[in-house]
Amino acid sequence: MGDDQILVVEDDPRIQELLEYNLKREGFSVLPAHSAEKALQILEGTTPQLVLLDLMLPGMDGLTLCRRLKESPRWRTIPIIMLTARREEADMVAGLELGADDYLPKPFSVRVLLARIRAVLRRAAEEPPPSEDGVIRIREITVNRERHAVTVIGKPVVLTPMEFRVLAILVSKPGKVFTRSEIADAAHHEENVVTDRAVDVQIAALRRKLGSAGRYIETVRGVGYRFKV
Repeated sequence: MGDDQILVVEDDPRIQELLEYNLKREGFSVLPAHSAEKALQILEGTTPQLVLLDLMLPGMDGLTLCRRLKESPRWRTIPIIMLTARREEADMVAGLELGADDYLPKPFSVRVLLARIRAVLRRAAEEPPPSEDGVIRIREITVNRERHAVTVIGKPVVLTPMEFRVLAILVSKPGKVFTRSEIADAAHHEENVVTDRAVDVQIAALRRKLGSAGRYIETVRGVGYRFKV
């Protein structure tokens, strides 16, 4: 990972220095930015492999920058890890819904942050291109989008249409945290309205029907779910 560039958008000099020191020690190249505006200037000249983004920034805030990046064809594929204060849960959820890949509340452990960075970079590098046959194979699970069929270790699993849609979004980006709202939107079909509570019910049913493979569906407290990698 020695060639990986990480754009660190953080206005607190102490945290910026801490991040820069530890990231460089791990072999990463660091692009420091003390504001969203500076981050955009940097992005005009280079494309980093990952963005560490503080949400509380002077001027343009982190959520606005996240939206700008995810709406841009040039930058939308750059993974984003948000750094948040614990009291900013609503902003954290909003950031994930905008397309951020992960989050870490402050104060954070440097070891945990480095592990999250490696995991996100690994997912970005290993994420397979969309399958031409509409089949996703992950762990013991095979999801055939075209046939709306699921197997676990080769054995068919009977799911309702809504359960299938919930599973399909989770396995589409393993490791990414999906909020309940995102899952509800994906599971929505025609006139059926899917509530957050309904998402929890579908997850419980999925875990039960997937048997031992149900353990890969991980609860992210206060936010939603992800398929564990």
